Amino acid sequence: MLRRLFKDFRWGVLPVPGRLIAIVFFVFLFIFPLITSARYPILILTLTCIYAIFAVSWDLLSGYTGLVNFGHALFFGVGGYGSALLYQYLGWPPAATIILGAAGAAAIGVITCLPALKLRGPYLSLLTLAFPLLVQQIVLAFPDVTGGWNGIRDLPFLADTPVGGYYICLLVMTGAVLMMWKLTDAGSRYVRTGLIFHAIREDEIAARATGINTIKYKVLAFAIGGFFGGIAGGLFGHTIQAVGTGSLAVSLSFQVILWVVFGGMVSIYGAMVGVFTLYPFVQLLQTTPVSSYRILIMAVIVILILLFMPEGVAVWIRAKIERECPRCKLANGAWRKECRACSASLH
Repeated sequence: MLRRLFKDFRWGVLPVPGRLIAIVFFVFLFIFPLITSARYPILILTLTCIYAIFAVSWDLLSGYTGLVNFGHALFFGVGGYGSALLYQYLGWPPAATIILGAAGAAAIGVITCLPALKLRGPYLSLLTLAFPLLVQQIVLAFPDVTGGWNGIRDLPFLADTPVGGYYICLLVMTGAVLMMWKLTDAGSRYVRTGLIFHAIREDEIAARATGINTIKYKVLAFAIGGFFGGIAGGLFGHTIQAVGTGSLAVSLSFQVILWVVFGGMVSIYGAMVGVFTLYPFVQLLQTTPVSSYRILIMAVIVILILLFMPEGVAVWIRAKIERECPRCKLANGAWRKECRACSASLH
Protein backbone atom coordinates (compact mmCIF):
# COMPACT_ATOMS: atom_id res chain seq x y z
CA MET A 1 0.00 0.00 0.00
CA LEU A 2 2.71 2.48 0.97
CA ARG A 3 4.75 1.48 -2.05
CA ARG A 4 1.74 2.15 -4.29
CA LEU A 5 1.16 5.56 -2.72
CA PHE A 6 4.82 6.47 -3.09
CA LYS A 7 4.77 5.35 -6.72
CA ASP A 8 1.65 7.44 -7.44
CA PHE A 9 3.20 10.43 -5.69
CA ARG A 10 6.45 10.06 -7.61
CA TRP A 11 4.67 9.69 -10.95
CA GLY A 12 1.61 11.90 -10.54
CA VAL A 13 2.78 14.73 -8.26
CA LEU A 14 6.53 15.32 -8.34
CA PRO A 15 6.81 15.86 -12.14
CA VAL A 16 3.86 18.30 -12.21
CA PRO A 17 4.75 21.71 -10.70
CA GLY A 18 1.17 22.78 -10.00
CA ARG A 19 0.38 19.65 -8.01
CA LEU A 20 3.63 19.86 -6.10
CA ILE A 21 2.91 23.48 -5.16
CA ALA A 22 -0.57 22.46 -3.98
CA ILE A 23 0.89 19.71 -1.76
CA VAL A 24 3.45 22.09 -0.26
CA PHE A 25 0.73 24.70 0.32
CA PHE A 26 -1.51 22.26 2.19
CA VAL A 27 1.43 21.04 4.26
CA PHE A 28 2.13 24.67 5.19
CA LEU A 29 -1.50 25.15 6.25
CA PHE A 30 -1.36 22.10 8.51
CA ILE A 31 1.87 23.14 10.21
CA PHE A 32 1.02 26.86 10.46
CA PRO A 33 -0.10 26.67 14.14
CA LEU A 34 3.32 25.22 14.91
CA ILE A 35 4.93 28.34 13.41
CA THR A 36 2.85 30.85 15.37
CA SER A 37 0.22 30.57 18.08
CA ALA A 38 -0.97 34.19 17.77
CA ARG A 39 -4.78 34.35 17.76
CA TYR A 40 -5.22 36.91 14.97
CA PRO A 41 -3.30 35.05 12.21
CA ILE A 42 -5.04 31.82 13.22
CA LEU A 43 -8.44 33.55 12.99
CA ILE A 44 -7.64 35.04 9.57
CA LEU A 45 -6.59 31.67 8.16
CA THR A 46 -9.63 30.00 9.72
CA LEU A 47 -11.95 32.48 7.98
CA THR A 48 -9.96 32.10 4.77
CA CYS A 49 -10.55 28.33 4.83
CA ILE A 50 -14.27 28.97 5.29
CA TYR A 51 -14.43 31.47 2.44
CA ALA A 52 -12.47 29.03 0.25
CA ILE A 53 -15.32 26.52 0.57
CA PHE A 54 -17.75 29.30 -0.30
CA ALA A 55 -15.75 30.41 -3.35
CA VAL A 56 -15.27 26.90 -4.72
CA SER A 57 -19.02 26.24 -4.33
CA TRP A 58 -19.72 29.36 -6.43
CA ASP A 59 -17.22 28.22 -9.06
CA LEU A 60 -18.86 24.79 -9.21
CA LEU A 61 -22.28 26.33 -9.77
CA SER A 62 -21.47 29.33 -11.95
CA GLY A 63 -18.09 28.56 -13.49
CA TYR A 64 -18.59 24.96 -14.51
CA THR A 65 -22.24 25.16 -15.58
CA GLY A 66 -22.41 28.78 -16.77
CA LEU A 67 -25.36 29.51 -14.44
CA VAL A 68 -23.97 32.80 -13.14
CA ASN A 69 -25.33 33.34 -9.64
CA PHE A 70 -25.29 36.91 -8.30
CA GLY A 71 -26.97 35.87 -5.05
CA HIS A 72 -24.71 33.13 -3.72
CA ALA A 73 -24.79 34.76 -0.27
CA LEU A 74 -28.29 33.24 0.00
CA PHE A 75 -26.77 29.82 0.71
CA PHE A 76 -24.15 31.24 3.07
CA GLY A 77 -26.83 33.06 5.07
CA VAL A 78 -29.33 30.19 5.11
CA GLY A 79 -26.62 27.80 6.28
CA GLY A 80 -25.54 30.21 9.01
CA TYR A 81 -29.04 31.06 10.22
CA GLY A 82 -30.17 27.43 10.00
CA SER A 83 -27.30 26.29 12.19
CA ALA A 84 -27.81 29.15 14.65
CA LEU A 85 -31.58 28.62 14.99
CA LEU A 86 -31.17 24.89 15.54
CA TYR A 87 -28.69 25.57 18.33
CA GLN A 88 -30.74 28.36 19.89
CA TYR A 89 -34.08 26.53 20.00
CA LEU A 90 -33.03 22.86 20.14
CA GLY A 91 -29.59 23.07 21.74
CA TRP A 92 -28.00 20.74 19.20
CA PRO A 93 -24.18 20.66 18.83
CA PRO A 94 -22.45 22.50 15.95
CA ALA A 95 -21.57 19.29 14.09
CA ALA A 96 -25.28 18.48 13.67
CA THR A 97 -26.59 22.00 13.15
CA ILE A 98 -24.03 22.88 10.46
CA ILE A 99 -24.88 19.79 8.40
CA LEU A 100 -28.63 20.35 8.78
CA GLY A 101 -28.22 24.05 7.99
CA ALA A 102 -26.31 23.08 4.84
CA ALA A 103 -29.08 20.63 3.91
CA GLY A 104 -31.54 23.49 4.28
CA ALA A 105 -29.36 25.64 2.02
CA ALA A 106 -29.32 22.83 -0.56
CA ALA A 107 -33.12 22.67 -0.41
CA ILE A 108 -33.29 26.44 -0.86
CA GLY A 109 -30.94 26.03 -3.83
CA VAL A 110 -33.39 23.62 -5.46
CA ILE A 111 -36.35 25.90 -4.72
CA THR A 112 -34.64 28.99 -6.12
CA CYS A 113 -33.50 27.06 -9.18
CA LEU A 114 -37.01 26.01 -10.21
CA PRO A 115 -38.28 29.41 -11.39
CA ALA A 116 -34.94 30.05 -13.08
CA LEU A 117 -34.78 26.86 -15.17
CA LYS A 118 -35.98 28.55 -18.35
CA LEU A 119 -33.90 31.69 -17.87
CA ARG A 120 -30.42 32.29 -19.23
CA GLY A 121 -27.73 34.95 -19.13
CA PRO A 122 -28.46 38.23 -17.31
CA TYR A 123 -32.10 37.28 -16.58
CA LEU A 124 -31.01 34.28 -14.51
CA SER A 125 -28.35 36.35 -12.74
CA LEU A 126 -30.79 39.13 -11.84
CA LEU A 127 -33.31 36.63 -10.52
CA THR A 128 -30.71 35.00 -8.27
CA LEU A 129 -29.72 38.45 -7.01
CA ALA A 130 -33.24 38.99 -5.67
CA PHE A 131 -33.42 35.89 -3.45
CA PRO A 132 -30.92 36.88 -0.69
CA LEU A 133 -32.62 40.28 -0.48
CA LEU A 134 -35.97 38.53 -0.04
CA VAL A 135 -34.65 36.24 2.70
CA GLN A 136 -32.99 39.20 4.39
CA GLN A 137 -36.36 40.95 4.62
CA ILE A 138 -37.95 37.77 6.02
CA VAL A 139 -35.26 37.66 8.71
CA LEU A 140 -35.98 41.29 9.63
CA ALA A 141 -39.74 40.67 9.65
CA PHE A 142 -39.46 38.16 12.53
CA PRO A 143 -37.01 39.74 15.00
CA ASP A 144 -38.32 37.67 17.91
CA VAL A 145 -37.15 34.51 16.14
CA THR A 146 -34.14 35.63 14.11
CA GLY A 147 -32.88 38.52 16.24
CA GLY A 148 -33.59 41.07 13.51
CA TRP A 149 -30.73 43.51 12.92
CA ASN A 150 -28.89 42.19 15.97
CA GLY A 151 -28.80 38.64 14.65
CA ILE A 152 -28.18 35.58 16.81
CA ARG A 153 -25.22 35.74 19.15
CA ASP A 154 -23.33 33.61 21.70
CA LEU A 155 -23.06 30.60 19.44
CA PRO A 156 -20.63 27.92 20.65
CA PHE A 157 -17.15 27.66 19.18
CA LEU A 158 -16.27 24.76 16.95
CA ALA A 159 -13.59 23.69 19.44
CA ASP A 160 -12.21 24.61 22.84
CA THR A 161 -9.28 26.52 21.36
CA PRO A 162 -8.77 28.70 18.26
CA VAL A 163 -6.21 26.20 16.94
CA GLY A 164 -8.74 23.39 17.30
CA GLY A 165 -11.32 25.41 15.39
CA TYR A 166 -8.72 26.17 12.72
CA TYR A 167 -7.95 22.49 12.18
CA ILE A 168 -11.65 21.64 11.99
CA CYS A 169 -12.21 24.27 9.29
CA LEU A 170 -9.04 23.20 7.48
CA LEU A 171 -10.08 19.54 7.44
CA VAL A 172 -13.62 20.39 6.33
CA MET A 173 -12.24 22.66 3.61
CA THR A 174 -9.87 19.95 2.37
CA GLY A 175 -12.64 17.36 2.21
CA ALA A 176 -15.17 19.74 0.64
CA VAL A 177 -12.75 20.99 -2.01
CA LEU A 178 -11.71 17.44 -2.93
CA MET A 179 -15.36 16.41 -3.30
CA MET A 180 -16.20 19.43 -5.46
CA TRP A 181 -13.07 18.86 -7.53
CA LYS A 182 -14.15 15.28 -8.19
CA LEU A 183 -17.68 16.37 -9.07
CA THR A 184 -16.33 18.82 -11.66
CA ASP A 185 -13.56 16.62 -13.09
CA ALA A 186 -14.46 16.09 -16.75
CA GLY A 187 -11.89 13.30 -17.03
CA SER A 188 -13.23 11.19 -14.16
CA ARG A 189 -14.02 7.58 -15.03
CA TYR A 190 -16.63 7.14 -12.33
CA VAL A 191 -18.29 10.53 -11.75
CA ARG A 192 -19.78 11.98 -14.93
CA THR A 193 -21.23 15.19 -13.52
CA GLY A 194 -18.12 17.19 -14.44
CA LEU A 195 -18.36 16.28 -18.12
CA ILE A 196 -22.08 17.08 -18.16
CA PHE A 197 -21.58 20.42 -16.38
CA HIS A 198 -18.99 21.35 -19.01
CA ALA A 199 -21.40 20.39 -21.79
CA ILE A 200 -24.19 22.53 -20.31
CA ARG A 201 -21.85 25.51 -20.03
CA GLU A 202 -20.56 25.22 -23.59
CA ASP A 203 -23.92 24.60 -25.35
CA GLU A 204 -27.00 23.65 -23.40
CA ILE A 205 -29.09 23.05 -26.54
CA ALA A 206 -26.50 20.64 -27.95
CA ALA A 207 -26.27 18.88 -24.59
CA ARG A 208 -30.04 18.43 -24.54
CA ALA A 209 -29.96 17.12 -28.10
CA THR A 210 -27.56 14.34 -27.04
CA GLY A 211 -30.08 13.10 -24.49
CA ILE A 212 -28.77 14.84 -21.35
CA ASN A 213 -31.47 15.89 -18.91
CA THR A 214 -30.12 19.41 -18.51
CA ILE A 215 -32.85 20.44 -16.05
CA LYS A 216 -31.89 17.61 -13.71
CA TYR A 217 -28.22 18.60 -13.73
CA LYS A 218 -28.92 22.31 -13.34
CA VAL A 219 -31.00 21.53 -10.25
CA LEU A 220 -28.19 19.26 -9.04
CA ALA A 221 -25.64 22.07 -9.50
CA PHE A 222 -27.76 24.45 -7.43
CA ALA A 223 -28.22 21.81 -4.73
CA ILE A 224 -24.49 21.02 -4.51
CA GLY A 225 -23.50 24.69 -4.60
CA GLY A 226 -26.12 25.46 -1.97
CA PHE A 227 -25.00 22.63 0.30
CA PHE A 228 -21.33 23.61 0.38
CA GLY A 229 -22.22 27.31 0.57
CA GLY A 230 -24.35 26.41 3.60
CA ILE A 231 -21.45 24.49 5.15
CA ALA A 232 -19.34 27.65 4.84
CA GLY A 233 -22.08 29.78 6.43
CA GLY A 234 -22.48 27.40 9.38
CA LEU A 235 -18.74 27.25 10.02
CA PHE A 236 -18.54 31.04 9.82
CA GLY A 237 -21.32 31.55 12.38
CA HIS A 238 -19.69 29.26 14.94
CA THR A 239 -16.25 30.74 14.30
CA ILE A 240 -17.29 34.33 15.08
CA GLN A 241 -20.07 33.14 17.47
CA ALA A 242 -22.79 35.08 15.68
CA VAL A 243 -24.86 35.33 12.51
CA GLY A 244 -26.52 38.44 11.14
CA THR A 245 -28.03 39.97 8.04
CA GLY A 246 -24.52 40.67 6.76
CA SER A 247 -24.26 37.00 5.79
CA LEU A 248 -27.03 37.67 3.23
CA ALA A 249 -25.56 40.93 1.94
CA VAL A 250 -25.21 41.57 -1.78
CA SER A 251 -21.62 42.67 -1.20
CA LEU A 252 -20.72 39.15 -0.05
CA SER A 253 -22.15 37.69 -3.26
CA PHE A 254 -20.00 39.99 -5.36
CA GLN A 255 -16.97 39.50 -3.16
CA VAL A 256 -16.94 35.79 -3.88
CA ILE A 257 -17.12 36.55 -7.61
CA LEU A 258 -14.07 38.81 -7.30
CA TRP A 259 -12.14 36.04 -5.55
CA VAL A 260 -12.92 33.47 -8.23
CA VAL A 261 -12.31 35.82 -11.15
CA PHE A 262 -8.97 36.85 -9.63
CA GLY A 263 -7.78 33.26 -9.27
CA GLY A 264 -9.41 31.87 -12.39
CA MET A 265 -12.89 30.56 -13.14
CA VAL A 266 -13.60 26.94 -14.06
CA SER A 267 -10.66 25.82 -11.97
CA ILE A 268 -11.02 24.71 -8.38
CA TYR A 269 -7.46 25.74 -7.63
CA GLY A 270 -8.17 29.20 -9.08
CA ALA A 271 -10.90 29.87 -6.52
CA MET A 272 -8.55 28.69 -3.76
CA VAL A 273 -5.75 30.97 -4.94
CA GLY A 274 -8.14 33.92 -5.19
CA VAL A 275 -9.38 33.56 -1.62
CA PHE A 276 -6.01 32.78 -0.02
CA THR A 277 -4.45 35.76 -1.79
CA LEU A 278 -7.08 38.48 -1.58
CA TYR A 279 -8.78 37.89 1.78
CA PRO A 280 -5.59 37.91 3.93
CA PHE A 281 -4.30 40.83 1.83
CA VAL A 282 -7.43 42.89 2.48
CA GLN A 283 -7.27 42.06 6.19
CA LEU A 284 -3.63 43.14 6.23
CA LEU A 285 -4.65 46.47 4.70
CA GLN A 286 -6.85 47.08 7.74
CA THR A 287 -3.70 47.64 9.78
CA THR A 288 -2.46 50.35 7.39
CA PRO A 289 -3.50 54.01 6.88
CA VAL A 290 -5.37 53.03 3.68
CA SER A 291 -7.71 50.64 5.48
CA SER A 292 -10.81 52.59 4.43
CA TYR A 293 -9.91 52.01 0.77
CA ARG A 294 -9.21 48.27 1.01
CA ILE A 295 -12.22 47.21 -1.08
CA LEU A 296 -11.34 49.78 -3.75
CA ILE A 297 -7.74 48.54 -3.80
CA MET A 298 -8.94 44.94 -4.20
CA ALA A 299 -11.23 45.98 -7.07
CA VAL A 300 -8.35 47.74 -8.85
CA ILE A 301 -6.16 44.64 -8.47
CA VAL A 302 -8.89 42.45 -9.96
CA ILE A 303 -9.32 44.87 -12.89
CA LEU A 304 -5.57 44.74 -13.59
CA ILE A 305 -5.68 40.94 -13.47
CA LEU A 306 -8.56 40.95 -15.97
CA LEU A 307 -6.58 43.21 -18.29
CA PHE A 308 -3.29 41.33 -18.22
CA MET A 309 -4.32 37.83 -17.07
CA PRO A 310 -7.92 37.47 -18.30
CA GLU A 311 -8.15 33.80 -17.33
CA GLY A 312 -7.04 34.49 -13.74
CA VAL A 313 -3.69 34.61 -11.99
CA ALA A 314 -3.63 30.93 -11.02
CA VAL A 315 -4.46 29.77 -14.55
CA TRP A 316 -1.83 32.14 -15.96
CA ILE A 317 0.85 30.84 -13.60
CA ARG A 318 -0.06 27.22 -14.34
CA ALA A 319 0.24 27.88 -18.08
CA LYS A 320 3.78 29.19 -17.47
CA ILE A 321 5.00 26.24 -15.40
CA GLU A 322 3.14 23.35 -17.05
CA ARG A 323 2.51 22.01 -20.53
CA GLU A 324 -0.12 19.53 -21.63
CA CYS A 325 0.92 16.78 -23.97
CA PRO A 326 -0.96 17.17 -27.29
CA ARG A 327 -1.13 13.40 -27.69
CA CYS A 328 -1.96 11.86 -24.28
CA LYS A 329 -3.11 15.09 -22.51
CA LEU A 330 -0.79 14.40 -19.56
CA ALA A 331 0.53 17.39 -17.57
CA ASN A 332 4.29 17.99 -17.79
CA GLY A 333 6.74 20.54 -16.46
CA ALA A 334 7.22 23.50 -18.80
CA TRP A 335 10.95 22.76 -19.04
CA ARG A 336 10.42 19.36 -20.66
CA LYS A 337 10.77 18.99 -24.40
CA GLU A 338 9.11 15.57 -24.57
CA CYS A 339 6.14 14.08 -22.73
CA ARG A 340 7.15 11.99 -19.73
CA ALA A 341 4.67 9.27 -20.74
CA CYS A 342 4.46 9.01 -24.53
CA SER A 343 7.59 10.99 -25.54
CA ALA A 344 5.59 13.24 -27.85
CA SER A 345 7.09 16.66 -28.59
CA LEU A 346 5.80 19.43 -26.32
CA HIS A 347 6.92 22.29 -28.58
